[in-house]
Amino acid sequence: MQKKTKVIILIFLIALIIRIIFVFSTPIKWWDEAVYADLGYDLSKNPLHYSFDGKWSDFVPAGDWPKAGFRAPLLPYFLSIFYLLKLDFLVEFLIPFIGALSVVLVYLLGEKMFNEKIAFYSSIFLALVPIHVYYSGRILTDVLSTFLILLSIYSFWKGFEEGEKKYKVLFGFFLALSILARYTSLWVAPVFLFYFLIKKKSLSFLKDKYLWLSILIFFIVLSPWFLYSNSEYKNPIGAFIHGAKAASYWGGVQPWYFFFQYSWNMFSIITIIFLFSLLYLLYKKDFIKKEIYFLLILIVFFFLMASLMPHKEDRFLLPITPAICLISGFFIEKIRYHKLVFSFLVIFLLISLFLSFNYTYKNSYTESNLCFLKANEFLKNTQDGLVVTDSSPIVYYYSKKETFYYPNPWTPDSAQNPAYKYFLLSDYDMSPKYLNIKNDLDSNLEEVFNCSNTIVYKNL
Repeated sequence: MQKKTKVIILIFLIALIIRIIFVFSTPIKWWDEAVYADLGYDLSKNPLHYSFDGKWSDFVPAGDWPKAGFRAPLLPYFLSIFYLLKLDFLVEFLIPFIGALSVVLVYLLGEKMFNEKIAFYSSIFLALVPIHVYYSGRILTDVLSTFLILLSIYSFWKGFEEGEKKYKVLFGFFLALSILARYTSLWVAPVFLFYFLIKKKSLSFLKDKYLWLSILIFFIVLSPWFLYSNSEYKNPIGAFIHGAKAASYWGGVQPWYFFFQYSWNMFSIITIIFLFSLLYLLYKKDFIKKEIYFLLILIVFFFLMASLMPHKEDRFLLPITPAICLISGFFIEKIRYHKLVFSFLVIFLLISLFLSFNYTYKNSYTESNLCFLKANEFLKNTQDGLVVTDSSPIVYYYSKKETFYYPNPWTPDSAQNPAYKYFLLSDYDMSPKYLNIKNDLDSNLEEVFNCSNTIVYKNL
């Protein structure tokens, strides 16, 4: 086995182990995690039914319910395979695996663009950078879309820079899949156009027939989703429009400087290294190199688009994290004593990951959360019946029981509705204003489970 192959396997295993560890940093799946897993479970029963009109629902405003098109479909369809094959115990390990593969892709891309040493440094940075590690432990779309964007970039480089025709076609295929994984991947598409315009200084690249074949493949891959959108929304791009609209449903509005404010939490010491990298590129005028300005276009354009979004979350920057690591790896390889500096950075990143895991673990393995899990386990072993809860996707994920949200406004008569079999009342998901519901439930129903502030009532 060649040394390079051994290095790649080692990097992959390190990245995978760290990401699997972070799977266990929290005992309960997040809302969005449960939504994607539940969609996957339902799709394993009926692959053509992508909606919330079944036994559970996402919290979608009445005007758009039960449409699920605002949730990108690729991850749920991947997960449906695990459920179909009765391998659902592997569902939570898919994203860590894809995250580790992304680290390998950064190595291959770094080697292609620069050299093996920069490839090694960059891939280790991605293997250890907090934002990528943390979200590789979650059943979310961000790491999957980032992986597919990396495949798009790798295919683009192999195809249009090295002239390998099959990769030109694969470029359109992977770019389309990245959009089906997460709609904001659309922000990456203009980057390739900007790169061509800067490099060619003309529209001569449009003469490449394989580029047009790649574009055709791109739309062919997206065509089933256009058909779904037209059927569900009466508009071929209705799902994408709903996705943009859904950003206003939750999370509120964050200031323009949000990503600067949380840069240390996301990237740890790589934040500082990247800033020094930019100064170095400016001083040495290395930004004129095609590899560098391609990565810079990607970082700048995607960052601007993410910053313009009213609602912002740190994970929105995951697609440019590999590029940040590549630029940082390039800089480290150029400085004096780079091996010593790199070793220090690795130690610092490992400490950052340890502190991040420790903080998340302590704040997640609480009595409230653990009792909520026990309540779901209790419901899983009860007879079928409608469960009233304010965590419909999560309760469905753990118990596979049909769920319904607490009526709003609540009235004392709600507790006596014969359609409701169980009521799950928990301080895990119920805000203080709902605690007055407890008196009505105590007066009308039988308490069948109690753990701290988590109670299950049964309607007799």
